[in-house]
Amino acid sequence: VQLVESGGGSVQAGGSLRLSCVASGYRYSRFCWAWFRQTPGKEREEVASIDGDGTTVYADVAKGRFTISKSSDRDTLYLQMTSLKPEDSGTYLCALSHKYCDVGAGQGLYNYWGQGTQVTVSS
Repeated sequence: VQLVESGGGSVQAGGSLRLSCVASGYRYSRFCWAWFRQTPGKEREEVASIDGDGTTVYADVAKGRFTISKSSDRDTLYLQMTSLKPEDSGTYLCALSHKYCDVGAGQGLYNYWGQGTQVTVSS
């Protein structure tokens, strides 16, 4: 299984970005897909997740500003980010689990990870 993220970049505060993650080689019908972000000196933080039925869960930092979605063929995961703040800066990674989503399970739930895409928000 390979996950490849794209769409990161540098924007000013208040701007928007759309991240994508393309999955290949995955054959499980059951899954949970998520975006995490990593910043230096901080623990990897789950931003949002979505399961096969389209049920979404957002961290408080993402509610009202970020939207997670997936393509109909389930090969691509998206994260639409709006009203970006400098504290949103970091490396965003997509993660895939062949289990159902489990709020609070954290990064241990996930079997596969992408390399990440960098997001920088300037004030």
